[in-house]
Amino acid sequence: MDSLLITNGTVVTLGAAGRVLHRHDVLCEGGRIARIAPHGAVAAGEARVIDAAGKLVLPGFINAHTHFYSAFARGLGKAAPSASFREVLEHLWWRLDRALDLEDCRLSALVTAIDAVRHGTTTLVDHHASPHALRGSLDALAAAVGQAGIRACLCYEVSDRDGEAIAREGIAENAAFAARCQSERDPLLAAAFGLHAAFTLSDATLERAVAAAREHGVGFHVHVAEAASDEEHSMREHGERVVERLHRLGVLGPASIAAHCVHIDGHEAALLAETGTAVVHNPQSNMNNAVGVANVPGMLAAGVLVGLGTDAMTTDMLEELRAALFVRHLAAGDPSCGFSETVSLLVSGNARIAERFWPEEGLGELAEGHAADVVLVDYDPPTPLDEATLFGHLVFGVSQATVDTTIAGGRVLMTGKRLELDLDEAELMARARARSAALWERF
Repeated sequence: MDSLLITNGTVVTLGAAGRVLHRHDVLCEGGRIARIAPHGAVAAGEARVIDAAGKLVLPGFINAHTHFYSAFARGLGKAAPSASFREVLEHLWWRLDRALDLEDCRLSALVTAIDAVRHGTTTLVDHHASPHALRGSLDALAAAVGQAGIRACLCYEVSDRDGEAIAREGIAENAAFAARCQSERDPLLAAAFGLHAAFTLSDATLERAVAAAREHGVGFHVHVAEAASDEEHSMREHGERVVERLHRLGVLGPASIAAHCVHIDGHEAALLAETGTAVVHNPQSNMNNAVGVANVPGMLAAGVLVGLGTDAMTTDMLEELRAALFVRHLAAGDPSCGFSETVSLLVSGNARIAERFWPEEGLGELAEGHAADVVLVDYDPPTPLDEATLFGHLVFGVSQATVDTTIAGGRVLMTGKRLELDLDEAELMARARARSAALWERF
């Protein structure tokens, strides 16, 4: 977190101001942005200088819902074909997570974190499961993201699908990590209380989880109505819809995230808005699993805070943004539908979600006093770039450009497209291949 001067770039602040500042410098000191000024107005002094000519200077991107351990599923061909979302879980993900050990958890998180650095994503909200390597799993993930230098909010996925004892262990793991975060106050770490989904959780387990989360002052991170079967199960077994049940049991609230929400109805959207619960849209995953398209415009109209996640399909948030826009157009049958609203999921929704976990950091906006989470992207626009055209450039131009430099908390993680981390990337990938091959043998 030494002094750092980023010079002569096109500074795109995003955030409330949303300014585009051509030929500007950004001075970072003590892990925060100290000054943004016209080029040459800030003396370099002893600061490290990074030339941003021909580049956009943006706030680091935020991924509001992902799963680190999914990295070790890439290329796995042993899962049986699936005809439904429930079968996707049973044939692939629940088999994979049961086979993980703690080193698999750590390595898959480190691989994902490095990929995030390469794509300019400096903050990730993760949702983890490893029922046979549960205790200490969140510490293993924290070690990985700490080595990579990124920010992460971590939680363990409590579920009854592996029995009551493991569900109780999951509650204890969340509680222990929340206590660690409260004690250490590491600005790169935050905690939520993870829950899988309503259809794998009994009322008794949810009540225990709610009591533990309240004791530690944290909210929940839970999959909600990802497939229609979640709603069908809730109506059949409990006589109420998923969001209604979670509301009754105390899961919803201004510190909680409901991921997906593909199949909620208008009353459920109103409950999410009323309780201040954030929703995270994951369009590529929803398309891949053939579960449907979330009614994002309806949720926004109801007053729900909606952000954008990848559900581990990618760490490239601009790739996910394009998917969100294109599927919105397709679902609506209208190529002009929801452009600004969709882009807002990434540039403002995710910043507001991140503020819940890091209220003092000012993530998602370049402004004096905010955390120095900064990304430089190779982009010399062929058409005018200003506040009025910015969203179009993000979707149709910047999304196809290359990230050159990634900085988190004032620490340079990559510059000139080369990592500046204390690790041997080739050796790490070789170890990851060996570990994942062994994991596949146990699958």
